[in-house]
Amino acid sequence: MLIKPDGQTADDLPDDLSDDLLDEAQAVRAEVIKCKAAVLWEPNKPFSIEEIEVAPPKAKEVRIKILATGICRTDDHVIKGLMVSRFPVIVGHEATGLVESIGEGVTTVKPGDKVIPLFMPQCRECNACRNPDGNLCIKSDITGRGVLDDGTTRFSCKGKPVYHFMNTSTFTEYTVVDEFSVAKIDDAAPPEKVCLIGCGFSTGYGAAIKTGKVTAGSTCAVFGLGGVGLSVIMGCKSAGASRIIGIDLNKDKFEKAKAVGATDCISPKDSTKPISEVLSEMTGNTVGYSFEVIGRLDTMIDALASCHMNYGTSVVVGAPPSAKMLTYNPMLLFTGRTWKGCIFGGWKSRDDVPKIVNDFLAKKFDLDQLITHVLPFKKIQEGFELLYSGKSIRTILTF
Repeated sequence: MLIKPDGQTADDLPDDLSDDLLDEAQAVRAEVIKCKAAVLWEPNKPFSIEEIEVAPPKAKEVRIKILATGICRTDDHVIKGLMVSRFPVIVGHEATGLVESIGEGVTTVKPGDKVIPLFMPQCRECNACRNPDGNLCIKSDITGRGVLDDGTTRFSCKGKPVYHFMNTSTFTEYTVVDEFSVAKIDDAAPPEKVCLIGCGFSTGYGAAIKTGKVTAGSTCAVFGLGGVGLSVIMGCKSAGASRIIGIDLNKDKFEKAKAVGATDCISPKDSTKPISEVLSEMTGNTVGYSFEVIGRLDTMIDALASCHMNYGTSVVVGAPPSAKMLTYNPMLLFTGRTWKGCIFGGWKSRDDVPKIVNDFLAKKFDLDQLITHVLPFKKIQEGFELLYSGKSIRTILTF
């Protein structure tokens, strides 16, 4: 906790700082903050709630007080060792917060702004950012470097450096991100809901609308009915798809899938035939779009085989396990199918996240359908147990 000489804590400072207090508050806040964070010391071990030190932001950096953060399967990939990361690490990448302080040269946010940290940055200068169809910014950290743009970390615990995760690290009361990894959003946005726009919802919704470009009247198949899969269904429905088939081994997820727009739900366990044949028979071989939202190699091929052999498009949405190779029959592509990848729904993060938040505030979609549990941050391990059990869609941790 940051303590002023007069005994005030950083939390006592108002969120909407007046201009005449801004310089004073900025000077006060540009100190090391001690706070609670969920640290992963090594793979395949539970989180450890630790007191960490969060250094002040350097030039072009932003320190954020986290208000709410979602639990995403991608975070679990780090725990399980399926995704490259340096340890110890603070994971979490789907959050809403308030800007606590800024480093020199930051112009796009100020202390007190409500923001969403961005695991997919937007530097606006690299080839991907400058291309109208690109969004995989060169500044993104999907390879596990674990540091900010200057090559260092702002976290330490027990005298040891603790690494960042995907430009964000949100399982902590305070984090530091580069300016290109944060988007200012409307102050009216409820943090425990719009945090989903930082990853899960935007990824799925955009996979259908931006990457897949689902057309009105089409038939879609969605493999995996977790939070991102449900968001794909919402995107397909918004695009005007006439039939949306949800596919999952867990039939408990079917009711929610139908509530957000699925017209049919099936389990691969209910037939001895390959799922692609089942879908072809169900639809008269008219699946125009398929989406793999699990991150498994076998279901990626199943999804590809399930869309129409000539004009079908299959989108890989689920994060694949690192260091794994995929083997498939090239005839699946030769006949005309399109196979696409999708990171963060194809959105340009700093440009599009504020617009998606505004669409939520305008009631263009309902995020409540995706949130099944809200827990205090200290119960993070319980939140992951809910994920493992299949009982949760999205669990939100509040601070």
